Amino acid sequence: MSQPTSQVRRPITLSAHDEQLKPRSAFADAWDQLVRNRAALASVVFIIGLLLLAISADWLRSIGLIEGINDQHRGSSLALPLSCATMQPNQTPYPPDEPQFCFLFGADSLGRDVISRTIYGTRVSFAVAFVGASLSLGIGVIFGVIAGHYGGWIDNLMMRFVDFLYGVPSLVLVILFQTFFKSLEQSETPGIAQTLIQIDRSMGGLFFLFIALGALSWIHMARLARGETLTYKQSEFVEAARAMGASDLRIIFVHILPNITGPLIVAETLQIPGYIFTEAFLSFIGLGVEPPTPSWGGMINAGRESLTALPNLILVPGIALALTTLAFNFLGDGLRDALDPHMRRT
Repeated sequence: MSQPTSQVRRPITLSAHDEQLKPRSAFADAWDQLVRNRAALASVVFIIGLLLLAISADWLRSIGLIEGINDQHRGSSLALPLSCATMQPNQTPYPPDEPQFCFLFGADSLGRDVISRTIYGTRVSFAVAFVGASLSLGIGVIFGVIAGHYGGWIDNLMMRFVDFLYGVPSLVLVILFQTFFKSLEQSETPGIAQTLIQIDRSMGGLFFLFIALGALSWIHMARLARGETLTYKQSEFVEAARAMGASDLRIIFVHILPNITGPLIVAETLQIPGYIFTEAFLSFIGLGVEPPTPSWGGMINAGRESLTALPNLILVPGIALALTTLAFNFLGDGLRDALDPHMRRT
């Protein structure tokens, strides 16, 4: 009786078409969708470049590429370099041995380089953007998840508090907060108030601004987190975890939060331009950061009196403000298309 011949099993090689059919992770799929969105990709590059420029501002000053926020030059021109040779009406003659500085985008009335102060103002805008987003996510997610998960009278009480805050004009409340904080700085109040004033002065006026922005920025995020929590609260995997004896903390941190983080991050990214505009508006009306800390809103306010004669004083920080807010808007739209399966484009 003949023995059966052994068959040699050869490894199967996948063709290029089969490689495309291999399943991918959700992150890889979202990243591929984000890369295909040219506006979102360009926004990411712009935001990263602007962030690196703001971080390296002191180094750029040390090697002489930009000026400091308080570097003044008597011979600097208020106009663009093409008219640097012409003495401006509000300038006094400078000594012959003192060189005249011609900055690329001109200088302000104190002889400070506009583009250098715009670069330093990027630090204020990004600090407000990231701190505002962190406060909104931190407070709003905790508040909304607790209300949605426990429900009942806890949910009813917490949401009525949110509804009450929704009836308060947020911008008016922020202005009132800033006005109160400014009045504290002018008084000699002892104790913890003086400590807070010193912290605010060391941060260039940003500390009180962070408190004012964090007062109401989390309300929308709390309602969104509550709605997402209610959606996943009744899902099968949460019911299975609860049937197996999982604690409330495990259900929240292991089963609910990982599923609602994506939509919340997308929503918060779309809120960042609002924080930047709020800071610019407060600095424009004199309730933002303290001089000489540069802010785009403060620079626009300083140059509005010379709008017709010297438009570069407003155009440079104004263009930076517009491009930054547009970049965050495009990035938020791209993240929404990439992370939300119902919004993805084919």
